Amino acid sequence: MARKFFVGGNFKMNPTSREQKKALVKVLNEADLDPNVEVVIAPPAIYLIPLQDLLRKEVQVAAQNCYFKSSGAFTGEISPAQLVDAGVPYVILGHSERRTLFHETSELVAQKTRAAIDAGLRVILCVGETLAEREAERTKEVVEAQLAPVVATLKKDDWEKVVIAYEPVWAIGTGKVASAAQAQAAHADIRAFLASAVAPEVAESVRIIYGGSVTAANSKELGSQKDVDGFLVGGASLKPEFVDIINTKRALASSS
Repeated sequence: MARKFFVGGNFKMNPTSREQKKALVKVLNEADLDPNVEVVIAPPAIYLIPLQDLLRKEVQVAAQNCYFKSSGAFTGEISPAQLVDAGVPYVILGHSERRTLFHETSELVAQKTRAAIDAGLRVILCVGETLAEREAERTKEVVEAQLAPVVATLKKDDWEKVVIAYEPVWAIGTGKVASAAQAQAAHADIRAFLASAVAPEVAESVRIIYGGSVTAANSKELGSQKDVDGFLVGGASLKPEFVDIINTKRALASSS
């Protein structure tokens, strides 16, 4: 079965005003979007609920993080149960900024993934290597080590609720981008790992998307790769070109 192309927009800690938020929504609401693409945007938590009321129904929202407890004395955290109750379908977990700036381990990310799926959320699970790890030719080893605790925590059927985002840390927000060949190789390695560690049918069905300085200029070459099932877009998701990135597959079809 063909994997449905997936484009996520991670707004990170942007925008800084409600007016800017409305302007971003206006662009998406008025755009001609490919109906064969699953589109999800992840605004700051304070905008999640109001955005749902403003967005066209074809565009879903995601939280940028959640905790692994459903309630309790955890100041500053958001629980999976609260997100589900608010009608939020997705959560991003394991982003490199959470791993590096907030010292989240792969074991904690796995714990959060388990809790999110148990609550009824779908997970955008981020993995990726640093520049030093890439130059030491350790990409495959590092990514598999990040995935291993999640593999140990999830059941086979749980993987239907997971989208894996391969995001080389050295390409996030730097303007550097993995070549199409580098992205394809990393995605193929992830799929091979899932085939052996979970099941071949899971490896074949799980969507693996690429993130790291994705723009309208490079999305077509990246999106044409066999194992690239979409994108997790950072800075460009705040710009009008996000629409062109969403429509990558349609542009490829019309130019072939």
